[in-house]
Amino acid sequence: MEATDKVFAGPVPQIYDRLLVPLIFKPYAEDLAARVMAGDPRRILEVAAGTGALTQEMAARLDGGSIVATDLNPAMLDLAAARFPNDGRITCRQADALDLPFADESFDTVTCQFGAMFFPDKAKGYAEARRVLKPGGRFLFNVWDAVESNDFTAVMLDALAELFPRDPPRFLARTPHGYHDVGTIELDIMSGGFPRPEIERVEKRSRADSAADVAIGLCQGTPMRGEIEARGTPELGAVTEAVAKALERRFGSGTIEGALSAFVVSARKAEA
Repeated sequence: MEATDKVFAGPVPQIYDRLLVPLIFKPYAEDLAARVMAGDPRRILEVAAGTGALTQEMAARLDGGSIVATDLNPAMLDLAAARFPNDGRITCRQADALDLPFADESFDTVTCQFGAMFFPDKAKGYAEARRVLKPGGRFLFNVWDAVESNDFTAVMLDALAELFPRDPPRFLARTPHGYHDVGTIELDIMSGGFPRPEIERVEKRSRADSAADVAIGLCQGTPMRGEIEARGTPELGAVTEAVAKALERRFGSGTIEGALSAFVVSARKAEA
């Protein structure tokens, strides 16, 4: 992983929240929130909460419990906190998933929406989740499947390969979609101290009002933006327009729809 892969700064958090959350994150936030709440947890820790897509879905289902939503990136977490200005059940706190500032056995459930791929040491992040879980507590998270199983991203990366044949930007393939081998995930979870997890492939559909919205979200609402800008020519606006045209060729004009695929991972801490 390159150092820039975790840089969600400048206009990126706002574009991410406005376009990518409804496009690709909300369907899986709904799914993961339902799974979390099926266990009726009283105290939930969310790591790598981003702008709060999962937090919001869990809060809508919360009945008498509390959520501590954490993220390493203050700009992302500020947008999450703004969703819950007067909700005493929700606490937003900056924290590193690999060094959580919480006591052992503090939470019934730890959850993470599309954040584990960014952990520089997966096993250490999972060990931290296990440490703060109560005996019998659950760790639930999701990660993206391969690029080829996610239509909009696949088309975008093909377009970038044509625009930058010698050195195409690879953030999305390298990090968000770079952690999809089930065997590797299992080994990392068990290296973190959990028993063998359950892993389920979950397919969804992504819908957007236009190809332009998808192109802006993917090109300008992720660290891909910095990679494109660093290459200089063609500049960001021209690249975004080229990606939009590639999406229109594949999916048509107006409202477009494509496949999404991810894995949901569930691990339970052993009883004392």
